[in-house]
Amino acid sequence: MRVLLTGGSGDLGQTLVPRLLAAGHTPVVLDIRRPTSGEFIQGSLLDRDRLPEYLHGNDAIVHIAGWHGIHESNGEKTAYDFFDLNVRGTFEVFEAATVLGIDKIVHISTTSVDRPTTLYARSKILGEQIVTDYGSREGMNAIILRPRGFIPHWNRSVYTSFSEWAQWFWRGGVHIDDVATAVMSSLEVLTKQRLDRPPVLTLDSAYEYTDDDLTHWDADGAGSTFRKYYTEYYALAVTHGLDPAVKPTRLDISDAVRWLGYRPSYSLANLLFELAAHGDQGPPRG
Repeated sequence: MRVLLTGGSGDLGQTLVPRLLAAGHTPVVLDIRRPTSGEFIQGSLLDRDRLPEYLHGNDAIVHIAGWHGIHESNGEKTAYDFFDLNVRGTFEVFEAATVLGIDKIVHISTTSVDRPTTLYARSKILGEQIVTDYGSREGMNAIILRPRGFIPHWNRSVYTSFSEWAQWFWRGGVHIDDVATAVMSSLEVLTKQRLDRPPVLTLDSAYEYTDDDLTHWDADGAGSTFRKYYTEYYALAVTHGLDPAVKPTRLDISDAVRWLGYRPSYSLANLLFELAAHGDQGPPRG
């Protein structure tokens, strides 16, 4: 199966390329930037005249392309930019795919839609509405994935060190490998069955903490719940600016489990092990 990755030169696209190849698929990267791997088509989603040419011959699409929250917080992109790529770009992809008869699309959204106070979140809400409309009215076989933030630790344009990435993940994130696994499972589902409407599936990381731990967080004092599982890493965490008393917010991934068999593999245990083993350099890119 030929799988087109919009924005495929980015972190998620380049994480997916070797997985797609290993599964016997042909990954095709559509981006304005040349990727490090994968068959490449240089082009923009906003080039309406040429988009059908870019999409032609593909069997499925993973729609990743979009401006992200960091582009807003850094002041790099305006409301017009977010609308053009995240909203109109999504429309252009789904309309062109419908005309061409490409009926399998995995749409990458974000859990930020639950906090619609930013340009990024609002643009992704509108993007999801477009996906749902094409699923309901045009019969598009699609899945919407809502991952927490997943920029990887090796992206040095965002994180200067593994510690800085760890501080971000500590507040709530999901590892890019778990997102890639969910994408692969989504493609498998779309290949095997036709969905009445696009399900919206939240992706979170793995947790050692139980429901009881979260309900009675630090009942025995600040950092006590952390010590229950990660005693040997307590000093390491503090040294790298990680607060053991911070209570995580665990999201409901039951729909992703039901639809995809989603079982995230990366948790604080992995993060702490890698921090102890590799320090601020972080582990090699997987």
